Amino acid sequence: MTRRYGETWVYESLVGGIPGLSVPWPLAVAIQFVLFETGVLLLGWYYGLWNAVAAGTVAVAVAAVGSVEMHRLGTLNRRLSTPPAHKRLLFGSSIEILLGLLAFVALVTYLIAWDGTLLTRLFGADPPVPVVYLTLLILWDLTYRIGTSWWSAVVALWRAVYVDVSSAEVGRIRRLDAENVGFSAVQLALVPFLRGDPILLGAVVGHVLAVGIVSAAAILLSRPS
Repeated sequence: MTRRYGETWVYESLVGGIPGLSVPWPLAVAIQFVLFETGVLLLGWYYGLWNAVAAGTVAVAVAAVGSVEMHRLGTLNRRLSTPPAHKRLLFGSSIEILLGLLAFVALVTYLIAWDGTLLTRLFGADPPVPVVYLTLLILWDLTYRIGTSWWSAVVALWRAVYVDVSSAEVGRIRRLDAENVGFSAVQLALVPFLRGDPILLGAVVGHVLAVGIVSAAAILLSRPS
């Protein structure tokens, strides 16, 4: 299927929009994982931050699984026979970037100005600059995927209320919405590293619950026309 810009996630547009470069998405995800994980291992070894390596590895894996799911959800949504307004709202608005940015800024603000216990526990009182850089990059990757899952759930609910679907397609739509719940639930792999921080733990679990509730409403309201 040919992808038109405005009918892709921003992440997909970046991967497919580099002039002269055509990288299949499985290879792009593999490159992403290898580069990030290599950075985690090398910096953990060089600075002796082995306590942070396990958390970093899980975060990189969660981001990679999220990339796979973004490609899947994007492809499955583009295959739906829903009107162009649905796809423009889902992809063309790029609101997932805004939601991801708000989540990222809130997270960084919390870690810097409210409670940096997690960073101190992982990196010590004076974390090296390259470690901070890579950490922020990985955190942005995670929060962007959180924003994408939020927006997918909201648009799914809008679609369930305002878009008529055929009886042949309603089952596919419900499975798609259920998969978005799974997409958000991948973030729960971070929970073991957040047990000492109830606010971050609550934020991650609350995100998954919110996506689950909105997606469940979309599933229940999705009926054939």
